[in-house]
Amino acid sequence: MRKIKVGIVDLVGKGPSHTLWAKVMHPNLASIMPQVVATWCEQDGHDVAMVCYTGRENLAKELPMGVAVVFICSFTQSALLAYALSNFFRSRGAITVLGGPHARSYPDDAVRYFDYVLGFTHRTTIKMILGSLESRTVGLYLSETGQPKTLPGVRERWKFIEPTLRKAPFLRIVPMLASVGCPYTCPFCIDSTVPYQSLSQEDVKEDLRFLLTKFKRPMVVWHDPNFGVRFDENLAAISAAGPPGSFRFIAESSLSILTEEHLSSMKQNGFEALLPGIESWFDLGNKSRTSRITGEEKVRRIAEHVNMMFRYVPYVQTNFVLGLDSDEGEAPFELTKRFVASAPAAFPGYSLLTAFGEAAPLNLEYQKQGRVLPFPFHFLNNHLAMNVKPKNYEWVDFYDKLIDLTAYSFSKKAIFRRLCATPGVTSRWMNLMRAVSSEGYGRLRFFRQVRHLLCTDVSFRKYFEGETRQLPSYYTDIIRRDLGLWWQWLPDGALVHDQLALLRKSEQHK
Repeated sequence: MRKIKVGIVDLVGKGPSHTLWAKVMHPNLASIMPQVVATWCEQDGHDVAMVCYTGRENLAKELPMGVAVVFICSFTQSALLAYALSNFFRSRGAITVLGGPHARSYPDDAVRYFDYVLGFTHRTTIKMILGSLESRTVGLYLSETGQPKTLPGVRERWKFIEPTLRKAPFLRIVPMLASVGCPYTCPFCIDSTVPYQSLSQEDVKEDLRFLLTKFKRPMVVWHDPNFGVRFDENLAAISAAGPPGSFRFIAESSLSILTEEHLSSMKQNGFEALLPGIESWFDLGNKSRTSRITGEEKVRRIAEHVNMMFRYVPYVQTNFVLGLDSDEGEAPFELTKRFVASAPAAFPGYSLLTAFGEAAPLNLEYQKQGRVLPFPFHFLNNHLAMNVKPKNYEWVDFYDKLIDLTAYSFSKKAIFRRLCATPGVTSRWMNLMRAVSSEGYGRLRFFRQVRHLLCTDVSFRKYFEGETRQLPSYYTDIIRRDLGLWWQWLPDGALVHDQLALLRKSEQHK
């Protein structure tokens, strides 16, 4: 195969961002698959240039130029920037390829703007694309039947990891995987239909040993959808890689895995931050071993569990999904406030129910019910827009309750209680930074503005009710501001997508 100049663009940011959170954390949010694709391409003899866009760089100066093909990795919230970049590169004769969560969630929309769109991607997939490099009016969607069995390790990817880590001012976190897929079937989750697959424990040990040559105490974030499903195997690999205290780890895991016995082992092996999913007080209890318990009793038990976790780890983020069909009335919000008071050290992470195209089985039901709204991709990040009309709430009522919960969770009193209850200076600093930046105060300001427009702007309210597809100027202005010079490269029609694409596809296949 002839040598090709390949560009790789990993979009962590969707536009310029100069917040403290972006400066500290965005370089630590790089995706693994762009690094994998870059490694595969280089191993096959190609010339590779990669950039991870965190929102703080001058993207026009950072982009790899003169490339024959460019691979862009994008979450849905950065899809419009990805579309603009594809238009820019195609105007210069390059073949463009989209991968990442957006490609899996909205393939039928993405093929309008890319030559290739990738679902599950293997090394053979990349070789096939580089062997053809065919420009297309309508792109080709390619997806393997499942995730790869093996991936290049940290040592092999280091050339593409290190430049992004250097952008972080002091906290530098290396992304790793011990597994892909998830054994749980939460119907709103993109991994709910992906079979669980453990990766090689020997490769995990080799990666960790390599990191000890680069850092005194490496900090690793596990990108597994649910870390520790094969708990003994995972911890044995970590223990074999270095003595206790050698590493620091961050992981997303379920409360059902985070038993006291397991937490004791995790403490010995350097786990410092855990992100369990609580999701709902009235549904989805399998991950927390509370499938038969709801309401106040579930709050009590989970608060006790989370408080127990702080005897072993200094940082815990508890994740909730707001607006589920099981939610009704004041109870879900008031119970969450009660939990915040009962587990004061935990940082509450709130996500608005969002249907990401084809990503989850439940999305088809929402589309059948006519409840999915055509919000532009730019706002689909679980908090800027809820694109599913709530089943049991009117919009203003829902936002009133959302604002009340957010204000309670990030009030001065709650922040102070969290600081006092949180062990460790770093954890306290992290909680304070998140509360007073875009995650706490920032979202509260945004929610209040949306609530105000729902009450005062008829056309804004009609959009939320699904009575019009005319996007309110409030949202258009935000997109134009965030994209900056890339607004001029946004393809015609990119602000609009078919929010019922999955339903139409399912009807065609009947």
